[in-house]
Amino acid sequence: MMRIKYRPFTLFLCLALIVFILFAPHILMKPHIDELVDKIFVKEIQWKGVITVRDYPRLDSTTGYKYSWIMRKIKEFEKANPGVFIEFKPLDSESGRMELNNAIKTNSSPDIAPVGSDFEMISKGVLEPLDKYLVREEIDKYKLNAISAVKYDDKIWGIPYMMETYCVFLNLELFDQRGVEPPKDGNWSYDEFIKTVKELTYDKNGDGEADIYGFNSYIRSNAYNAWGILLSDGGEIIDIKNGKYNFYGENAVSGLRKLADLKLIHRVTPEDFGINSPSQAWRSFAVDKKVAVYPGKTSFVNVLKRLNSLGKGFNFGVVNYPIGKAGIPVSSGNSVSAYGIFKQQDEEKLKMCVKFLKHLTDDEGQKELYKQGVFPVIKNVGAIYNNDELMKNIEKSLPYSKPIGIHSNWSQIDDILQNQIRMAIIGKKSPKDAIKNAKERIDQLEY
Repeated sequence: MMRIKYRPFTLFLCLALIVFILFAPHILMKPHIDELVDKIFVKEIQWKGVITVRDYPRLDSTTGYKYSWIMRKIKEFEKANPGVFIEFKPLDSESGRMELNNAIKTNSSPDIAPVGSDFEMISKGVLEPLDKYLVREEIDKYKLNAISAVKYDDKIWGIPYMMETYCVFLNLELFDQRGVEPPKDGNWSYDEFIKTVKELTYDKNGDGEADIYGFNSYIRSNAYNAWGILLSDGGEIIDIKNGKYNFYGENAVSGLRKLADLKLIHRVTPEDFGINSPSQAWRSFAVDKKVAVYPGKTSFVNVLKRLNSLGKGFNFGVVNYPIGKAGIPVSSGNSVSAYGIFKQQDEEKLKMCVKFLKHLTDDEGQKELYKQGVFPVIKNVGAIYNNDELMKNIEKSLPYSKPIGIHSNWSQIDDILQNQIRMAIIGKKSPKDAIKNAKERIDQLEY
């Protein structure tokens, strides 16, 4: 047999070809392998697990559901972050604050919950400071009063979500039936207000007793529906300069007298005003249609619109609180809502909680706040109520919203003051004695 002879160069080419055939796939695929490894590594270091979230109902006027907006946001976030699951539980509108306080006491706090601009909760040391997770551009995009509401000790303790205020709702059908004119420009003096609600209190069924009332509200801790009247003469709850309780003196007494006189002197309220529940008061206005004037949060606009769409509502309007000696239509309450993150042991989970909050409060969500009847906390979102004259007018009244003030014992102060307000309204104490007794008890908390 003839032996084949290979020249050195030919042998080299053959060996090079064999090496290429064996290793080329690995060489050519190396960038793809590196990318794959990188992706796997990134997913491995990204936190996975369950984040617990609590929130109050927020009616979406486009769906009629109370939690549709947050459930949509949760689904979006879970899809974009595989392995992260959001466990959502509702908070009751009336008892939610107590639920959260009990959870704090029993070390069973959720990961995320609405803290509003609740200085007491912020000052308890149960929340995570969020400054290092927000760049300067993110902080600067918020309206000043929104970011100020979540600041304490030069740290940011929550991410603002929306703003609302209190205003006065009118059943315009009752106004029409009695031939009473509502305030034409949305403003009325206290005397005009009294004249109006007296004309709207009457006996409809002919039994000799009033069954339609000019005004109704309720007194309850953490509820400030009626405080636009309480503060109409210039009273101030917490001194903005020194942080001390400041609701006493002539302006405080006259404001409480105005509120109590609605029931005791002018008799323009249902008999249970002062001891009724929020749901009873709301039902008297929105469902039973027995009340012509009712103060409430701006988000009630969407509830009333929803009732109209179901054929169960009525023609309604919105105006400012009656103007007293303060000279402006005052509304009161902490108007900024924000979410906070409760203390975390895992830094990576904390980062994921922040990521979720940023998703909840992104610009897209701000533009859709019209669905909830509230207002953006971000400066450059633009006008979201261009086609809604009612909400545009309410937005103009936001500057009249007077914050309660900052105090570390606010929940106790609130309980004491609201109880004394109730005593005056039901006639158990004079307005002067109620204000005096409130101050005496609150002074014991401060010193």
